[in-house]
Amino acid sequence: MSEQFDAVDVIRTKRDKQRLSEGQIDWVIDAYTRGVVAEEQMSALAMAIFLNGMDRQEIARWTAAMIASGERMDFSSLSRPTADKHSTGGVGDKITLPLAPLVAACGVAVPQLSGRGLGHTGGTLDKLEAIPGWQAALSNEAMLRQLEDIGAVICAAGSGLAPADKKLYALRDVTGTVEAIPLIASSIMSKKIAEGTGALVLDVKVGSGAFMKDVDSARELATTMVGLGTDAGVNTVALLTNMEVPLGLTAGNGLEVRESVEVLEGGGPPDVVELTVELAREMLKGAGRTEIDPADALADGRAMDAWRAMISAQGGDPDAPLPTAKETHEVLAPADGVLTKLDAYQVGVAAWRLGAGRARKEDAVQAAAGVEMHAKPGASVRAGEKLLTLHTDTPERFGRALEALDGAYTIAPEGSRPDLLPLIIDRIAE
Repeated sequence: MSEQFDAVDVIRTKRDKQRLSEGQIDWVIDAYTRGVVAEEQMSALAMAIFLNGMDRQEIARWTAAMIASGERMDFSSLSRPTADKHSTGGVGDKITLPLAPLVAACGVAVPQLSGRGLGHTGGTLDKLEAIPGWQAALSNEAMLRQLEDIGAVICAAGSGLAPADKKLYALRDVTGTVEAIPLIASSIMSKKIAEGTGALVLDVKVGSGAFMKDVDSARELATTMVGLGTDAGVNTVALLTNMEVPLGLTAGNGLEVRESVEVLEGGGPPDVVELTVELAREMLKGAGRTEIDPADALADGRAMDAWRAMISAQGGDPDAPLPTAKETHEVLAPADGVLTKLDAYQVGVAAWRLGAGRARKEDAVQAAAGVEMHAKPGASVRAGEKLLTLHTDTPERFGRALEALDGAYTIAPEGSRPDLLPLIIDRIAE
């Protein structure tokens, strides 16, 4: 391919706060994927985008160019409509695990291409790998077969989807441009649109344990992504949800699987149940299946049946005991009162330091490590009662985990009330 553009000119255009043309965008993404545009040139362009932004048309074209760098999946052969959910990541966010089988039990296929955790946010695949025998890698043919037979699949995204994103993602990480909303939105949406789902629900987290710390930036990201999905012909809606406090009562791989199974059995923490059902309703609505209430499928065991079938189809044993940590350490309440704060980010860092997460992509994770919470904000506690239990196979990690929890919780006098955002803050659609 002859190079009809020049990388320096493209960088200058954005440096000088001008719009990139469609031709410039198509060329620079393709040339970067082919190795013609050097890493330092893409670094400069990413910083220019971070500082000067992009308009809706630019972001849509940038996303389309990233999709065009790889393959697109096609689910049109399935006998049922498809819907997917993407979460921007948080602490204790195990929602995909009960959600995929729940939506499948209501007649909509869920092709959930998921990732691994990095830093304080857990990865869905790491959680499921705590189940003995379960495999994350599936061929496209096996994935289609499982979607037709069972209706749900949670697996690793193939390397063929948006390879430009893979390169750019690694670059953003080391150049201080991770937080650029056009680049976050196009990164997420290029993979989700290439995945070929008919409807998409975005769970955009807000708060200390989330990527977006405040409601305004989360709303901007959600609005941008909903626009990208809509422009690409995907029925897209976003919920802004609270991540000041961890979701549920566990953070860690095997611990979160156990809690997800409790939800599928009709129990589990109220916040996990509420968010799972609400996201399921949005997915069913997007797929045109509004006659079914997912709360019924959770109550009558159909979602549990779909879970067992989904886990078994990928080599997992749904009846096998989950791994338990060799060592535990209890954190006790220092006083009587009301728990008014439990910081999601600090709990996430503690779980990570216990071995539940990784600092680098190649690190291994411990299936049994993590943090179990015995109270959530609003609960009354008594001095000496268990607040948290830390789990790990390597007890020398307790010290660093406890440092992470310094100041993570507040116990206020009886009668105090925590100042918390609602679990579901807003719904964004076009």
